[in-house]
Amino acid sequence: MNAVSIDFPDYTADHSRYAKCIEVSKRVRWEIDRDVIRDRQFDFDNKFLPDGLSLLDRSILENSDERRLMSQIQGRSYANIFGLVERFINAKVLELSQDHWLGDQVALEALIRFSDEELKHQELFRRIETMIAAAMPAGYRSAADPNAVAQVVLGKSTWAVLGLTCHIELFTQAHYRQSIEPDASLSALYKDVFLFHWREESQHAILDELEWRRIDAQLSPAERDAAVDDLIALVGAVDGILQAQARADADYFSLIVPRSRTVAEHDLLAERDLLAAETLAAYRWQYIVSGVQEPRFQKILGDLVTPAQMQRIGTALAPLMA
Repeated sequence: MNAVSIDFPDYTADHSRYAKCIEVSKRVRWEIDRDVIRDRQFDFDNKFLPDGLSLLDRSILENSDERRLMSQIQGRSYANIFGLVERFINAKVLELSQDHWLGDQVALEALIRFSDEELKHQELFRRIETMIAAAMPAGYRSAADPNAVAQVVLGKSTWAVLGLTCHIELFTQAHYRQSIEPDASLSALYKDVFLFHWREESQHAILDELEWRRIDAQLSPAERDAAVDDLIALVGAVDGILQAQARADADYFSLIVPRSRTVAEHDLLAERDLLAAETLAAYRWQYIVSGVQEPRFQKILGDLVTPAQMQRIGTALAPLMA
């Protein structure tokens, strides 16, 4: 009887990078109450977001108290939008883990740990929203439902979802290192939220790249070209969320900050429109432009697409980058 020959996949290429993510994940592991919140409350005498993200150093708001309040409103939305995007990220990571069920068990463990951490991050951001809501006036609203957004995003190709995810988790690194960490004027608790978030997102960004390249290697040129269109559509969908949230946040500011009755109605509306416009510019910087300009993202995307496809992406993004 002839022996049966079985060809096993070669897992050596990226095995060590998956293993490194597991090692670091274990080392930086944190808990919400024990390490982040630690029986503290948010300090509303301080800003939440630094000017490098909120862009409030160039705001139409001239009063420092009003700028601080707007940084807190923006900071609230910044945290909520992270909680929103992590809903679809976790669903996609769990889906991708199936490819490793009967394969590289180290890659499988890395993705399962990724999923566990994303669930924890969602809980963290829900806790943060509850704490902030208890200390701020009523009337704030989130402009998008996480499950509805996830359904739209997960309807696109896996290549495009991984591209968007990689972009998001890379800009979290840049935001913390370049803007949040150096700013001593921020609320200490708010700053710690993104310190601990950053520590685990560092591994997630590596796993995003590994999985994105793995999926890319399976695509035909035509499938990849269609996936590029999906990625462009997803960025457009993100911008739609940002437009709605910027308007909601400008309306909330106008609701809770009284203006003199001597100010004409058309002047109040003009101020609200200007505030919404500059808030949208800040949100586009935070959630689109800073990620697109991140050198590591540019390198990965450039490795995966043709020059013509890269130009197509650039043309589509140009109005948002202005």
